[in-house]
Amino acid sequence: MNKLKLSYLSDELLIEKIISEGKNELYGILFGRYFNKVKDKCYSFLKDKQKSEEFANDILSKAFEKLGSFQGKSSFSSWLYSITYNTVIDYLRKKKQLHYPNWNQENELPEIIDESSTDLTEISYENLLVVFDKIHPEEKALLMMKYQDALPIKEIAVSLSTSEDAVKMRLKRARARVVYLYFKMFGND
Repeated sequence: MNKLKLSYLSDELLIEKIISEGKNELYGILFGRYFNKVKDKCYSFLKDKQKSEEFANDILSKAFEKLGSFQGKSSFSSWLYSITYNTVIDYLRKKKQLHYPNWNQENELPEIIDESSTDLTEISYENLLVVFDKIHPEEKALLMMKYQDALPIKEIAVSLSTSEDAVKMRLKRARARVVYLYFKMFGND
């Protein structure tokens, strides 16, 4: 099969050929498909273009090394994005850059926020991005896994080594925090 035809294969078929036939050079196709996506996810946390590129290279290299452990229970992209989020969060933890902003000490999040009673139809995307930079990176990763990457709760739970119930509760709290901060910062624009 020539290189052009191989580039049309699904991620899973490429992985099967890499593993079963030892065609490691095919990983370049997966690398090309995902480098910019992984880099962008890293950038959303690190806010440093060069570091994001370095992280993307490292993450894709790490994924290649772990390719034998990919079991196909989720899509390759889900598996790769889980590695991405975990790598970035581990880095931020080690750098002690994981902390809740000062507003959390001054203004505790109300215990219950009823999202269903809040009109979310007029939310500005730009303002939402500002709020996302104010929440804890773990909450941001969780929300991105669920809503940007459309991962099922079960896959998120496996990726975070926690229970599905814990993921559901964390998602509820993260959504509530975003709604609370959005309206605190921007009102009903």
